[in-house]
Amino acid sequence: MDLSQPAGENYANPKTCFFHVLFKAAALAFYILSTLFFDSFVIIFVVTVILAALDFWVAKNISGRILVGLRWWNEINEQGESVWKFECLDQQSLARMNKKDSWLFWWTLYLSAVSWFVLGIFSVIRFEPDFLLVVGVCLCLGIANIVGFTKCRKDAKKQIQTFATHTIASRFSSTIQSAFSVV
Repeated sequence: MDLSQPAGENYANPKTCFFHVLFKAAALAFYILSTLFFDSFVIIFVVTVILAALDFWVAKNISGRILVGLRWWNEINEQGESVWKFECLDQQSLARMNKKDSWLFWWTLYLSAVSWFVLGIFSVIRFEPDFLLVVGVCLCLGIANIVGFTKCRKDAKKQIQTFATHTIASRFSSTIQSAFSVV
């Protein structure tokens, strides 16, 4: 990043942004254009789902961590219950995140899910239940990322608020203790 330019004017991580958008666009473009080139539903299904799975993995494990400082996963504990796990950067690192990177991350996450939803409506209108299956898988992957990152962002905000409250309370108590120890 060029230090002579004001912060936030350019993307801080252009390669990550590129691949974040690339996999979303590739899955959508292949699905939309595939009927022009292929007659086989199996090829369309497999390639589209692989591209959507790559998009899911890249967003969840790479671009989410680099562009917005968040990472999530889901585990099953010994009792068989689903447990969400969240990671986020510390408060100072989150404050330094590039706004354009963050904006691109969130908008492409939501727009790709909306696009898959619209394509699902077209599949229903055209009476193509096979293609609705493809759209359903891709939409589920997109919604899983939206839910995971939204929960992660809420958890990060809660951690920051708890940290700030704890810091203010400890400083206040140390100020009072030092005031009484001087007297």
